[in-house]
Amino acid sequence: MVKIHERKFVSCDPDKCVGCQICEYACSWTKEKAFNPMKSRIRVVRVNQIANMAVACRLCEEPACIAACPRDALTQSEETGAIIVDKDKCNGCGWCIEACDYGAIMLHPESKIVYVCDLCKDKPDGPQCIKWCPEEALTLVTSDVLAQKARIGAVKKLFQEAKAKK
Repeated sequence: MVKIHERKFVSCDPDKCVGCQICEYACSWTKEKAFNPMKSRIRVVRVNQIANMAVACRLCEEPACIAACPRDALTQSEETGAIIVDKDKCNGCGWCIEACDYGAIMLHPESKIVYVCDLCKDKPDGPQCIKWCPEEALTLVTSDVLAQKARIGAVKKLFQEAKAKK
């Protein structure tokens, strides 16, 4: 069993993401054999045409999506932390979609069954969104690494603010 601090998930650096959506197309082609962002397990979010960021499942330690499912259609892999959808149990009610703090669960436009990133478990070279990102904005990280990057960024910002005051 992989401990939560060792679970890797797809993370986006908003300073590098240009909103090109290639990650969405790579994902939808890999999983659905269609170039259709509505069938992607990663989504690009734009904020006021200034910031872009791709969002995928964060492999939460206590996933709200699983707790919210009234049909027990979602489980979590003990090995990877990935969310597994039992297509026979899911009726597309959407409770898991509402429960996810990251907007990482989607309802398939045709099957009306929920789906979520599985880190391209069937691909030996890993998540295709990362492989095809032209800006190298996507990486596979643990929550500990992401927290350390945030701390470094905060300290750099504090130094710049202190320097500007002199």
